[in-house]
Amino acid sequence: MKLLFSIGLALTPLSASAQDISGSGRAMDGDSLDMAGIVVRLHGVDAPELNQICAREGQSWACGKEASARLAQLVNGAELRCEQHDVDNYDRIVASCTARQVDLGQAMVEAGLAVALPQFSDRYVGAEARAKAMKLGIWNSDFQQPADYRSANPRVHRPKRPVSTARQPIASPSPPGVYYRNCSAARAAGAAPLYRGQPGYRPEMDGDGDGVACEPFRRR
Repeated sequence: MKLLFSIGLALTPLSASAQDISGSGRAMDGDSLDMAGIVVRLHGVDAPELNQICAREGQSWACGKEASARLAQLVNGAELRCEQHDVDNYDRIVASCTARQVDLGQAMVEAGLAVALPQFSDRYVGAEARAKAMKLGIWNSDFQQPADYRSANPRVHRPKRPVSTARQPIASPSPPGVYYRNCSAARAAGAAPLYRGQPGYRPEMDGDGDGVACEPFRRR
């Protein structure tokens, strides 16, 4: 079954948890795309965060912005085709994507503007080795691994989601003044997920600070 949207985005379910996505899109940073409100995180690679700064030849270098600009150049005006692998902790679809038959993850790693993530895929390990040997991009600079940079700046660099008109799922209402000791208690009461402002919501239960507490666990 194929669902066609007037915006040109097509989703074809592959299974209960996977789908193919095709259509136009824009770069949000060096490793994620906005495809008409659907956020897609490139599988197997990790680029410097948008505001991340590296050092090159003793000078500050906006490596995050350069990575974003490179991905934007690759996707500009192209039909994107993405094959989903997973959904991450931020509800982003994790997928391998191509533009003009070019693997976007491969292109970013080959340019030295993203690192390979062999714990998720070994597809880009060779490309990283070549970029490193040629001292391309970040490999010709002093830089912090993107994952380490995010860990040091968890609030500032949380992924931003495009504005969506989709309605949020409605949880079972909680009576005013209700208190749940933890997410297990909220789920047992049938109240999860809890949204900011809803009775029972507490920031301590909202691990990623996105305004939704006790949301279903997602693997990266």
